[in-house]
Amino acid sequence: MILIDDKIIGDDVVEVQFVCNLKACKGACCWEGDYGAPLTDEERETLKKIYDDVKPFLTPEGRAAIETQGIYVYVDETKEYATTLVNNTACAYMTRDENGIAKCGIEEAHKAGKTDFLKPISCHLYPVRIDHHEHFDAINYDKWEICSAACELGKKMQMPVYQFVKDALIRKYGEDFYEALEGAAAIHETPS
Repeated sequence: MILIDDKIIGDDVVEVQFVCNLKACKGACCWEGDYGAPLTDEERETLKKIYDDVKPFLTPEGRAAIETQGIYVYVDETKEYATTLVNNTACAYMTRDENGIAKCGIEEAHKAGKTDFLKPISCHLYPVRIDHHEHFDAINYDKWEICSAACELGKKMQMPVYQFVKDALIRKYGEDFYEALEGAAAIHETPS
């Protein structure tokens, strides 16, 4: 475990190697699982403000789910808000490209210059998950079988999880945090 300020980083974040392999998984994390992407309070407000700009980038099914359930939903099991799902499967903000690979409609709107908001930080950080506690954040790697191809590609490219999610970690905690994590990772003893 690594401790930086009020953040506890699990060893797997620096030990596991990971690079998304969308050709293999097709973005399954966007439609697998029990609930949508966790959202912060600020992100919920942002989604309300930008929904009209994002809406044209969504599928008819995604728009219908949002119109029925709302821009986001409360998840009893996790006691947090998350993105809406279509028929309890795919994220309502998910689209697909011509190769059947999942894309984020919010991110597509961002790329088109319609919004400054990239996408929920929980999506940007994946496979890293953050559990917020009263006095600290626990930052851990979320091992999921659907990402086995990403682990294989990560090993091939020799890229640890924290490097793969560098931009997201900087977006969440800033450059100083990332530099401290990079320094700690350099001296972290990797098991044999």
